[in-house]
Amino acid sequence: MAHVELSLSGAFVPQARTPAEAEFVTSVERWSAAVAIAEEPCLVIDNSGLILAVSPSCSELLGLGKPAEALGQRLNSALQLIDFTAGAGRLEEPEADKIPPLLAVSSERLARGLLRVAGDPPLTVDAVSTPLLAGDRVAGSLTFLSPVRY
Repeated sequence: MAHVELSLSGAFVPQARTPAEAEFVTSVERWSAAVAIAEEPCLVIDNSGLILAVSPSCSELLGLGKPAEALGQRLNSALQLIDFTAGAGRLEEPEADKIPPLLAVSSERLARGLLRVAGDPPLTVDAVSTPLLAGDRVAGSLTFLSPVRY
């Protein structure tokens, strides 16, 4: 039998915040900070659909350019969304508003679905989005993306 010892000398201790300080850091801000440095393809939008944070891998996957360039853009305008038909036509506004990141905000519920982005070849991604709250209202959404391989 092996003997294992764990050292706590370098343990991570989160910075303590008073309740008054914690209320000024919203869920959207916390997730935006995490997403900005995440290795996984993910993004955060606000409740009006503006990109607040995007991971480098997500920016590359979706063809958004450098992450800093994507910030402040409206998500359904920044993405060249196309439909799932053979003709790959542009996804019009009513349908574009139903992509998971936007649907999670409008429905105030978890949303999952596929989106297709123009490219050569077109890219299909699976998106899982959850609403982010500020108090008792939805302030945005957090989305994780995964490319669909055929």
